[in-house]
Amino acid sequence: IYWGWALTMQGEVEEGISMMQKGQDAARATGGGLWPLMIAVLVEGYGRGGEAEEGLTTLAEGLDGLHKAGGRFIGADLHRQRGELLLAQSKGNEIETETCFNKAIEIARKQSAKSFELRAAMSLSRLWQKQGKREESRDLLAIVYDWFTEGFDTADLKDAKALLEELS
Repeated sequence: IYWGWALTMQGEVEEGISMMQKGQDAARATGGGLWPLMIAVLVEGYGRGGEAEEGLTTLAEGLDGLHKAGGRFIGADLHRQRGELLLAQSKGNEIETETCFNKAIEIARKQSAKSFELRAAMSLSRLWQKQGKREESRDLLAIVYDWFTEGFDTADLKDAKALLEELS
């Protein structure tokens, strides 16, 4: 699963998704099921591959089993990913998508998980930007971004900075 995810992130989407699906089948065959982190990378790969339906199906399994596996730490990102997949599936899902992003932010804040909060804030900011809510979008993202004091060379913080500049 993780090797397939890495391939997907490097642009080898078809091969990566195929490898992730084989890993998913193997994990299920053992009877142990999928761990929340496995689900998170599977869903991200499906999203990158434009396979929103498969991602949502896998994600539903992940959210159902989240507490059983003790994977609450990844819950915020799973809700964010659900919102992204719903939005990719149909623009008519904007209300449900916004609910997912807000849930992700809420969970991340309760856990003081600033990286997950940043990702969710970027997702919600992009949605609001498309809806013409530039000021609200910028305000939300700026609050989270300004919390960071290091790591500005990471992909998430680079993306957040670019989005903030775009919103200014």
